[in-house]
Amino acid sequence: MVTNATYITAASVCELLRRLAAMHLAVPITLVLDYARDQQCQMVKALASQLEIELLFLPTYSPNLNLIERLWKFVKKKVRYAQYYANFDDFRNAITDCLNQTHTTYKKELDALLTLNSQAFKKCELMPI
Repeated sequence: MVTNATYITAASVCELLRRLAAMHLAVPITLVLDYARDQQCQMVKALASQLEIELLFLPTYSPNLNLIERLWKFVKKKVRYAQYYANFDDFRNAITDCLNQTHTTYKKELDALLTLNSQAFKKCELMPI
């Protein structure tokens, strides 16, 4: 897990790429990203190419395709709703604890939430404008 308590920058995206590459996985790595400026800059693309990590950019304005949006919504529900944290460290620890339980306590809920199903339109007609 890579965490950041400030803003995401091209440098922090590159740090993530380096950490992924350092895992020496025996499978190809594809990182799914949205079109944030810091994720699509040349520095990130060049490093990804050098590390042989594929960058897959989702179409703009498509949060329905981005599974991380569903995960964050779930985490917010578990961590933020009706909760008070005296300081930022307590808040960050609550988020980390929630994420650490994604494969245990919350597995069943997340398996249902994080599906790759997409909506299909069986009867659709395109009309020229």
